[in-house]
Amino acid sequence: MKRIDLVRHLESHGCAFLREGSNHTIYVNRAAKRVSAVPRHREILEFTARKICKDLGVPQP
Repeated sequence: MKRIDLVRHLESHGCAFLREGSNHTIYVNRAAKRVSAVPRHREILEFTARKICKDLGVPQP
């Protein structure tokens, strides 16, 4: 999955950018009080995308 598609999916479900790390971008779901790291690669494995969504409490893409 493309990173930009995952970020758009997260933002459309209420997640917000928190901060930049060296290799990851940190997103937070303030309603569910959950945090997850999104890798800064063009392609993200489907398994990783599902785990990020599960960590943040949003539906699978």
